[in-house]
Amino acid sequence: MRRKIFALLTSCSLLFAPLAADAAKAATQGSKKVVGKAAVKKSATGKPVVASRAGTGAEKRKESLVRNSRSAIKPVKQVTSAARKAPVRQVSFDDDPRRLALFSSSALVLDQTNGQPLVEKMPDLVVPIASISKLMTAMVVLDAKMDLNEIISIGDEDVDGLKGTRSRLPVGTTLTRETAMLLALMSSENRAAHALGRHYPGGMRAFVQAMNRKAQALGMRHSNFEEPTGLSSNNVSTAHDLARMVTAAARYPEIRMFSTTAEAKLELNGRIQTFGNTNALVRSDNWQIGLSKTGYIAEAGRCLVMQAWVADKPVVIVLLDSEGKMTRVGDANRIKRWMESAGIKGSAGPA
Repeated sequence: MRRKIFALLTSCSLLFAPLAADAAKAATQGSKKVVGKAAVKKSATGKPVVASRAGTGAEKRKESLVRNSRSAIKPVKQVTSAARKAPVRQVSFDDDPRRLALFSSSALVLDQTNGQPLVEKMPDLVVPIASISKLMTAMVVLDAKMDLNEIISIGDEDVDGLKGTRSRLPVGTTLTRETAMLLALMSSENRAAHALGRHYPGGMRAFVQAMNRKAQALGMRHSNFEEPTGLSSNNVSTAHDLARMVTAAARYPEIRMFSTTAEAKLELNGRIQTFGNTNALVRSDNWQIGLSKTGYIAEAGRCLVMQAWVADKPVVIVLLDSEGKMTRVGDANRIKRWMESAGIKGSAGPA
């Protein structure tokens, strides 16, 4: 079955450096996304598949160290109503904390210029993280240096048997590994993410092992991964651990670009379909976002992680287990307004 897949990346977001040293460099060296032309590939049956490509001349990927140690699985802590109402501790700014009433059960805002927390709310609470897991999925794929132009397929094994979620990628769909990663990060496509793990050398078991080794290498001591989509509530972490993961993921230009792409158009079964980003903030002119990922399952609530510039500061924002559909976005906007009103800014924003 013929699949022509091409992506029109319709938004440009700034590429930020993830670490304190990189953040300082980014203050004077901002960059924009470059949208490349679609590249035509052929499947094993000879049928052409058109896949979206990231900008040509993208910066070289940085390899991450992978250690052989594996963390013990941490139990998931139950989030009580008292936890949801836990006070927010503002660390750096002397401002009215009532202006920063967050609805997320766990939250962390990290200043990347010095690694210090600006806001903390139960940052060590171990909770399910849903599709935030897909950032780890993408890093493991990129670390393996597999051909991003290779054609992979959506199979029966990729159909969600845990939550029964629906997908716009029917069984039998063929697409490049790169396009699968785009859909997993931008639109949180579960079948695309699962297919990435299934086509890993050694199969799904080896892929999950690599996810947990990567987590250990990053110092994510309270995290565990069971599968690549985040549909399992046994994919757990903490806000502190996820700040480490976001910082590491932001080193990969593909992850930065794909996770902040606002929209992509793909031709499936002769009909063009539009896939959008699950984070509405990437389409906002009021935000400068370098990396983004949302997540949701019932056990995890609404989750959001971002790397962004706020009040001229490079920050990592982690919001976990937000009750309402829009409260994670509301929390992010409250954090932004609070930081801007505090009047404490970094030395410079991205160029």
